[in-house]
Amino acid sequence: MKVTNIHEAKTHFSKLVERAAAGEEIVIGKAGKPVARLVPYAAPAPPKRKPGSWKGKIWISPDFDKFDSEIEKLFNGDLE
Repeated sequence: MKVTNIHEAKTHFSKLVERAAAGEEIVIGKAGKPVARLVPYAAPAPPKRKPGSWKGKIWISPDFDKFDSEIEKLFNGDLE
């Protein structure tokens, strides 16, 4: 395990970040003792869907998709 000192890490930070993004683990030390790790970021997995979780929480009117000729006239620009 190679320890990179803080001064070197500050000087070459962008290169160290590139190496970490490529999968390498960088150990940063102070006075030769490890104090931090620079590791690649792993995004958390999105939560899994649970089908039916909204059951009973949503109500849709029985006439929700009922055809309304008045509204159709407004959309078509047929104003009287």
